[in-house]
Amino acid sequence: MSAAPLSSAAIRVDLGAIFVSLELSKSTWLLTSLSPGSEKMSRHSVPGGDLPALLTCLEGLRDKAEAREAMRYPLIVIQEAGLDGFWIHRALALEVDITSHVVDAASIAVSRRHRRAKTDRIDGETLVRTLMAWIRGEPRVCSMLRVPTIEEEDRRRIGRERTALVKERTLHTNRIKGLLFSVGVREYEPSRRDRRRCLEELRTGSGQPLPAHLKAMLVRELDRLELLIEQIKQVEAERDSLAATTASSVPQAMLATIKGIGPEFASVLAGEGLFRHFDNRRQVAAYAGLAPSPWCSGSINREQGVSKAGNPRLRTAMVQAAWLWLRFQPTSALTRWFQERVSRAGGRGKKIAIVALARKLLVAFWKFATGGVVIEGAIVAKA
Repeated sequence: MSAAPLSSAAIRVDLGAIFVSLELSKSTWLLTSLSPGSEKMSRHSVPGGDLPALLTCLEGLRDKAEAREAMRYPLIVIQEAGLDGFWIHRALALEVDITSHVVDAASIAVSRRHRRAKTDRIDGETLVRTLMAWIRGEPRVCSMLRVPTIEEEDRRRIGRERTALVKERTLHTNRIKGLLFSVGVREYEPSRRDRRRCLEELRTGSGQPLPAHLKAMLVRELDRLELLIEQIKQVEAERDSLAATTASSVPQAMLATIKGIGPEFASVLAGEGLFRHFDNRRQVAAYAGLAPSPWCSGSINREQGVSKAGNPRLRTAMVQAAWLWLRFQPTSALTRWFQERVSRAGGRGKKIAIVALARKLLVAFWKFATGGVVIEGAIVAKA
């Protein structure tokens, strides 16, 4: 009996939908689709940012599939999370017979070759195959994002804006100090309220007045610094006003009752992570990028550290909160656990242990904010 002729692998096209992937760029949007009754993926492009052209192209795919199969199929669309945010997803979700998904690009398996080919065409086909596998129910094929509502997304902009303003304030403060250091001035503090008066009294290291152009430059730097300080106050007032109008049962209000957790930490923790639904503590730690990354194969068994694959703002805030927790909650069970673990290591490994404490603390905050589970030994600042 002769061997069967070689042929390409059959593509399952009986899933009852048209699968479309979107590769988004500033100038062009590339659509890669696979329709019932066809074994080839088709590609179409529309101008970047042209939503009506995108909807027209998607409707054209449905018309072609209906002419071929005599049936009107729904559309299932996938796109990677990127600079376009979620506005395209929200626009597609409003259309009839269109199901939209946003995938975490880092969760899609790719070739492990050293020199891997990467083009929009290859990425589009990969997204279509990933979407079909996810619809079939294959486990862990990718991670689809939970798209926040417009209100949730807008609420967390307050904390992100404050973080950006504080970084810019630090930049200007360091620049002023650096300019003065170059002429021998070491004790000037731009953050003080009498910064202007102190600037007039400054003398160089040799006792001479500040050069005219340097002084003019410092005055302009102070103008920018004071503008940033005023903007930070405005953002903080907006944050506090929003917190005052929310119910006492929401995560932000509950976290603010714990000693050592101020309004900024409560806002970041609630806006960046605890507004989501988690099924278990592993999902909480993984979302913050604080989950461990083991390397266990054969005789090799070692820990590579935390994954850092989650929300970087939440992860940074939790590490900072862990250090503050040791200071403001010295009698809590988590603090005792940290001190015991560090003492066994002879005082070494504090940086490793603090990350472990941050992970445990985040899980404790999640249980407290969502289920009312009291943190053992924690001091409540106010009722």
